[in-house]
Amino acid sequence: MSFTNVDATKAKANLLKEDGNKCFQNGDWQGAEELYSKAIQKDSTNAKFFTNRAMTRLKLEAWDGCIDDCLRSIDLEKSNMKGYYYLAQAQLALHHPNEAYHSALTAYEECIKTSNTSAGSVSSLVLQAKKEKWEAKEKDRIRRRSDLLAQLEDGLGRVAAYEKRTINAQIKKGETSQTEGEEEMKEVEDSTRRKIEELQSIFAISDPENLQRREVPDYLIDGISFAIMHDPVVTKTGQSYDRSTLIEHLRRSPTDPLTREPLRIEECRPNLALKAACEKYLEENGWAVDW
Repeated sequence: MSFTNVDATKAKANLLKEDGNKCFQNGDWQGAEELYSKAIQKDSTNAKFFTNRAMTRLKLEAWDGCIDDCLRSIDLEKSNMKGYYYLAQAQLALHHPNEAYHSALTAYEECIKTSNTSAGSVSSLVLQAKKEKWEAKEKDRIRRRSDLLAQLEDGLGRVAAYEKRTINAQIKKGETSQTEGEEEMKEVEDSTRRKIEELQSIFAISDPENLQRREVPDYLIDGISFAIMHDPVVTKTGQSYDRSTLIEHLRRSPTDPLTREPLRIEECRPNLALKAACEKYLEENGWAVDW
């Protein structure tokens, strides 16, 4: 194929991508996915086409397809922040918090390198993934303490899975619309989660030392390292970070982690009240060191 033909093919691919963007903006996820797929057929070397389709597949809850697209986009562009960001979201949806945490953290590091304004959103995703990692460990710990609780939770999970399969079958037969089916499945998930939480609360009352869920309050967590702070300082905007992680951040990028405005460590002041709260919490909750 001549250079002229290659350029023409890529131009057609870009037009398909633009049409896909219009569909996406109008909420037509299915139409957007089809157009991005056609763009990829014409030019499979453009990482943005894969990230665009991954974003659409997130909306369609096509988690596996989204992951495939993210990996393809990262292969094409190693420093692809959006690829890692969407990958983390799909991994969380599939209940793979360890992988999601790694992907989200990589996306966050790419934000810092490029002073990307999405750092705040990506930071929230990292924290969400870390929380889910911790919750998975807590769930395993509690389940090991009580065989009966584990059996009851498994039973509720099987009932929910059966109900969701039934709803999916109704959607395929046309007995229920896609929108109504998705709402019903979300209600099944929410109802199951509430039942499991209530069950855990009942068991925790019977054995609070071993079966009580352990959680770390958000205000104690550093927004850069996502660990409990030991020497918090507060910036001009009122956000607190651990001094050591903020200094390391400023070495790489002399800007506020959230606002991206210029920042020097000398402009920050110690947050003594928060430091006392962190110390008190760690004294009373030794397990939190491993959070």
